[in-house]
Amino acid sequence: MIGRYVAYSDYKDSGLEWLGVIPSEWEVKRLGQFLFERREKCSDKDYEALSVTKNGIVPQLDTAAKTDAGDNRKRVHKGDFVINSRSDRKGSSGLSSFNGSVSLISIVLEPVAIHGEFVHHLLRSYPFQEEFYRFGKGIVADLWSTNYSEMKNICLPIPSLEEQRTIAAFLDYETARIDQLIAKQQRLIELLKEKRQAVISHAVNIREGEKSAKLSYFVDLLPGYAFPSASFKNESDGNIPLLRGVNVGVGKLKWNDTVWWPQADRVIVKDFELQVGDIVFGMDRPWIAAGARVAEVTSADLPCLLLQRVARIRTHLNTYQPFVKLCLSSYEFKSFVEADLTGVSVPHISPDQIKSFPIRAIGFEIQKVETESALRLCHVLETIEAKALQAIELMQERRTALISAAVTGKIDLRDWTPPKEG
Repeated sequence: MIGRYVAYSDYKDSGLEWLGVIPSEWEVKRLGQFLFERREKCSDKDYEALSVTKNGIVPQLDTAAKTDAGDNRKRVHKGDFVINSRSDRKGSSGLSSFNGSVSLISIVLEPVAIHGEFVHHLLRSYPFQEEFYRFGKGIVADLWSTNYSEMKNICLPIPSLEEQRTIAAFLDYETARIDQLIAKQQRLIELLKEKRQAVISHAVNIREGEKSAKLSYFVDLLPGYAFPSASFKNESDGNIPLLRGVNVGVGKLKWNDTVWWPQADRVIVKDFELQVGDIVFGMDRPWIAAGARVAEVTSADLPCLLLQRVARIRTHLNTYQPFVKLCLSSYEFKSFVEADLTGVSVPHISPDQIKSFPIRAIGFEIQKVETESALRLCHVLETIEAKALQAIELMQERRTALISAAVTGKIDLRDWTPPKEG
């Protein structure tokens, strides 16, 4: 995308590592010469609460977590640039289209003698974000923050006002096009997920004239053991990994956050050792955006022990294991137990709820045929979804690169004009 644009004919050294060379006609000036901190205090009762997000400044959702600091906020005027000072909110910033208020961890800036939309793109660009947090202070990364007193000394690349307007108009146009393409891919992914659920439903739905039976008839279910956390080990050192809820992902186990149980006590809890082919189900927060937290234990996961709030499901001899796993991944299973979930902040499903789910009482061979057919279709859909996700990632990378190139003068846009519609 960037390759079709030309560079300026003449550059000079900016003297700044984050900028490198800039067009010879551009200047380097301190941020504090153009962006002035607005420190007006206000209440969200008088000025609408706004959220500072990676998508810009937006009205705060009614469902957003509220603090007790509603009467101690910063006022935002339409046209101000707002940026979250915390390093764990990197990229959360934007030019506000609203009058309102933001939390005190945000910096509110009034642009003066500089084009606001140019500021919006420049200060949201990846190179500036890195420089912004380099100027910050803190003890640990998550609490690292940058204040205006530090931020105002960051040097910016400043073209003429006319060129600022052109760059901003170009980026508004091009990023909108990229965002539309990303939105189409995201919609495709949503449709693919819906189609996948429809395929699974077709395989697990009880047909007219068929008998059904509780899942407990087909499986042996074992809830995890209440291993005392005082004995957990934070290093393997020959010890055995504990399979906790945090390790159960959608379709696979994750071991990036692991604790271990002493090898010396292994015999005491031998009944809770997992085997290849066991199905495990995370009973706390059983569903996330990506789907049901149900996975199969592989040889790469062993040895490991089953911790409480995770269920081990082992199919009987006459039951096709992938069919049971498919049932537990289905919308039908979710609908069956969702109304009876316990827990307010962390929804929880019980072993009895899992065992009481009615499934098709069909023979092993029919289970296998239905499941394999569904899994083949799901694989096709997942392949298309993976390509859509890859396309989104590439477009996001191009978007980031295009913004960075435009606001730092790596491409010459002085002759750019908006394409004529139609």
